[in-house]
Amino acid sequence: MTTVAELNSGHMPQWCPGCGDFGILIALKGALAKLNISPEETVVVSGVGCGSKIPHFIKTCGFEGLHGRSLPPATGIHLANNKLTVVAIGGDGDGCGIGLGHFMHTMRRNLDFTYIIQDNEIYGLTVGQASATTKKGVITKSTPHGTPEDPINPPLMALSAGATFVARGFAGDIPHLTDLIAQAISHRGIAFIDCFQPCVTWRKDLPYDLYQKKCYKLEKEGHDTSNWDAAVARARETERWPIGVFYKIDKPIYTDQIPFIKDTPIAKQDISNVNIDKFVEEFL
Repeated sequence: MTTVAELNSGHMPQWCPGCGDFGILIALKGALAKLNISPEETVVVSGVGCGSKIPHFIKTCGFEGLHGRSLPPATGIHLANNKLTVVAIGGDGDGCGIGLGHFMHTMRRNLDFTYIIQDNEIYGLTVGQASATTKKGVITKSTPHGTPEDPINPPLMALSAGATFVARGFAGDIPHLTDLIAQAISHRGIAFIDCFQPCVTWRKDLPYDLYQKKCYKLEKEGHDTSNWDAAVARARETERWPIGVFYKIDKPIYTDQIPFIKDTPIAKQDISNVNIDKFVEEFL
């Protein structure tokens, strides 16, 4: 039985006191423990950013990639051994800025792993520049006269790209977020969670109590998670901020359509009789 204590890496996070990343880390550990998933069979993959240090703080296999590049290695790890539980994680700048192309293609391929965006609407690690999710008009280090661009809507992007599980969570509601992550990991297909993550240093205009005031839970108000149009309508809401599962459907996953890895992962296949001499000669 996997416990939260077993998932403690022994390394202490060096985030700002009150950072929403603490809630996300606790919820991820709680979800893995709830599902009794072996740490040895779990890989947490990240990009670059404050929250992308999470692989250091959770005792599973981990990979810290380049900025905006959490999804390519997560894809490679999944395709090499699709029996592993893979969780990719990164900030909004990481996933919706430099990594947006990877985001869209990962959603449309319906790969069987989970992707979490820690959405604080700012570049926190590089001291407060506007990100792709920063609302128009917000004053930041890089936009002293207000952000001139309309923001990206991550759940709406995931829905438009064909994701089969789309949700939004809030780092300040750990029990709810823990359950969302557990649902995402259990889903067979690509599962995306946009997680509101308060940045107490660079986005003081988005405090915890504002999220608590504006957020409401979809499951409490009634929402058909199989209805794509309804999910889009919820994702476009601005006066109130829905959290919970927007959309969830069953659809063939990517590896089901690749015959030679459908049943046996590449990492488990016998390659003792494979001769690569001709390829070595050709390329060397």
